[in-house]
Amino acid sequence: MPKFVYDFTEGNKDLKDLLGGKGANLAEMTNLGLPVPPGFTITTEGCRYYLEHGSLPEGLQDEVDAHLSALEGAMGKRLGQSDDPLLVSVRSGAKFSMPGMMETVLNIGLNDESVHGLAAQAGDERFAWDSYRRLIQMFGKTVLDIDGDLFEDAIEEAKERRGTKDDGDLDADDFKALVDRFKGIVRERTGRDFPTDPREQMDLATKAVFDSWNADRAILYRRQERIPVDLGTAVNVCAMVFGNLGMDSGTGVAFTRDPASGQQGIYGDYLQNAQGEDVVAGIRNTVPLTELERIDKASYDRLLQIMETLENHYLDMCDIEFTIERGKLWMLQTRVGKRTAAAAFRIACQLLDQGLIDADEAVDRVTGDQLAQLMFPRFDGSKLEGSKRLTKGMNASPGAAVGKAVFTSERAVELAAQGEDVILVRRETNPDDLSGMVAARGVLTSRGGKTSHAAVVARGMGKTCVCGAEELDVDVKARRFTAAGGEVVSEGDVISIDGSSGEVFLGEVPVEDSPVVRYFEGGLSASDGGELVQAVHRIMTHADGRARMAVRANADNTEDAARARRFGARASGCAAPSTCSSATGAGSSRSSSSPRTARSGRRRWTPSNPSRSGTSRGSSRPWTGCRSRSG
Repeated sequence: MPKFVYDFTEGNKDLKDLLGGKGANLAEMTNLGLPVPPGFTITTEGCRYYLEHGSLPEGLQDEVDAHLSALEGAMGKRLGQSDDPLLVSVRSGAKFSMPGMMETVLNIGLNDESVHGLAAQAGDERFAWDSYRRLIQMFGKTVLDIDGDLFEDAIEEAKERRGTKDDGDLDADDFKALVDRFKGIVRERTGRDFPTDPREQMDLATKAVFDSWNADRAILYRRQERIPVDLGTAVNVCAMVFGNLGMDSGTGVAFTRDPASGQQGIYGDYLQNAQGEDVVAGIRNTVPLTELERIDKASYDRLLQIMETLENHYLDMCDIEFTIERGKLWMLQTRVGKRTAAAAFRIACQLLDQGLIDADEAVDRVTGDQLAQLMFPRFDGSKLEGSKRLTKGMNASPGAAVGKAVFTSERAVELAAQGEDVILVRRETNPDDLSGMVAARGVLTSRGGKTSHAAVVARGMGKTCVCGAEELDVDVKARRFTAAGGEVVSEGDVISIDGSSGEVFLGEVPVEDSPVVRYFEGGLSASDGGELVQAVHRIMTHADGRARMAVRANADNTEDAARARRFGARASGCAAPSTCSSATGAGSSRSSSSPRTARSGRRRWTPSNPSRSGTSRGSSRPWTGCRSRSG
């Protein structure tokens, strides 16, 4: 019988097919001696069996019982124990990071009895009832499939009664009332009471993780990223540590390098007196990670040591989630971080210079799609003076995006299908917005930081994103937002967002060619193009030196033929000899190359290994003449 459950001490980073990326990396950090809360992982094999047969495999529950008992022994408390409860989180974790998967469920094990035990042990009644309302809210939305806005609306009403806009101003009585309200929502929407048995909570959450593999948003993301459909997801059960125990506690996300630009430094977000989902969801605006040095220098220094350890171990930029519980630092996750195209090229060259990877590996670290993203146009700085700037947020994912403002994912998909360019505007995004983010040219949010859901997903998809534009009052129901100066932008109005500067403009801002395009076209030398162009030049030069396949292009006129040669094709011909005006096809031979997708009549071509010698293009004898469609 296969083994379905692994303790964090049993796995390693090479078992991603079995333990998923999150479980494998939790095991790896445990093996490295880093401070990881104890827990265990249910394998992807268990998920695949469940999806195929509609039931859990024989023996799985017995293994979970054994590992849960071991976890309880290590922690000195039982799951949901009334006077001193062990609480756990349940998180999905496929081999590849998938924003479309099920969200985390925290604080499993709380009920009407154990909440009092948690309050007594923590010496903080507010914390305990806040944790309980979070469990019902997360469980209701992710496991019971209840509309999350129902819970959010109830929280907004509680804040209005308290006369505040900050969750932190709510007290224990407010959260007790919210617990009752949330239980009522569960009863109204499901016809049953919220489950109070701790083991039932954990088992239902586990099955919900398995079911989420085939959720619409997960399927959409797999198609978008070409992830195989038969991998399945693992489930990670981890002992809870609490960042919402007061101002000496908190949670954050850190990157070992800037995922937007690739620059080395201290990057990330931190939020005091909060649990992890507060940062990712963007419901509260964070402070820069560097502020942690002032807030808790001991934890900050330890975190920097761990960041260095992980980057040197994984030989890549790492994305890290952590929690501080009353001054004690805990690592909750690490993975190779998603990054923008510009960051990918810069980081590859930085790691090469540091001797962590070789030149061949540097080429493997970037893709043709990323290079194509670098060739997207950007806003023309000389034309910005006449444009009306509405606000400035965080430059979460670079690029220039222009489109009609829309306020729901459904509307974004609808207009995009009609050929319209749209910008998805939200207070914050969550996994339910994935379809809208795919359809939109860019994303604008009024909440969240560079590690929020909107920022992370947009970077991974190469979408322009501006986050945390706090001056904007986004009214999703009225489908409009109001800027600080009173300017109202309604659905359908055109806006422009600059993901490099974080600026938001009313109307359409003119664009210009990117420096990478100017470099490939011969209008900008590598030495004058700055760090990004130099990184592109360096990687492409090495790629051409290792290439074994020449690229030839179809071109129907001399202009296309010449551009194909400038962009790296060793030769060009045409698909229709009787109408061809570029049959000689030799074109230009300047030093430039790119796997850019170029237009050629009704066809498109994407050279996967463009050839370049570094000083002259097409070092081999160019091929000329026409090629028939059947040739």
